[in-house]
Amino acid sequence: MSTGLLIITHGEIGRDLLQTANAMLEVCPLNARTLPVSNTDDPDQLAEHANDLLNELDDGDGVLVLTDIYGSTPSNIAVRLLDGNRVVVVAGINLPMLIRVLNYPRLQLAELAQKALSGGRDGVLLCKEDPWS
Repeated sequence: MSTGLLIITHGEIGRDLLQTANAMLEVCPLNARTLPVSNTDDPDQLAEHANDLLNELDDGDGVLVLTDIYGSTPSNIAVRLLDGNRVVVVAGINLPMLIRVLNYPRLQLAELAQKALSGGRDGVLLCKEDPWS
């Protein structure tokens, strides 16, 4: 068994991030799905669909839900999925976060969520012409 991964984002951002990560790693080590959200979608219907995906992904080890902007419709749908220790939601998805998560597929849900947080934070850097100055 392993933790499932559900990515809920505006439009196809989640799909594109997952496809890019899979191409870089040449494999997707977690059972993962994406749920795109548009401004014309009914949030209640999407929440039902998200719950169906959650049940599909959870094989007993829980599901990590990554979403984009905290407080937006995708993150509000993700937060509706919170269910004790079964679901952890992390907002602010970026490619470094997703790569970090996919590099640690054997971690338990809580530890995997911490890897997501550290990957997201550590992947945001100010690029300088001379990084040593």
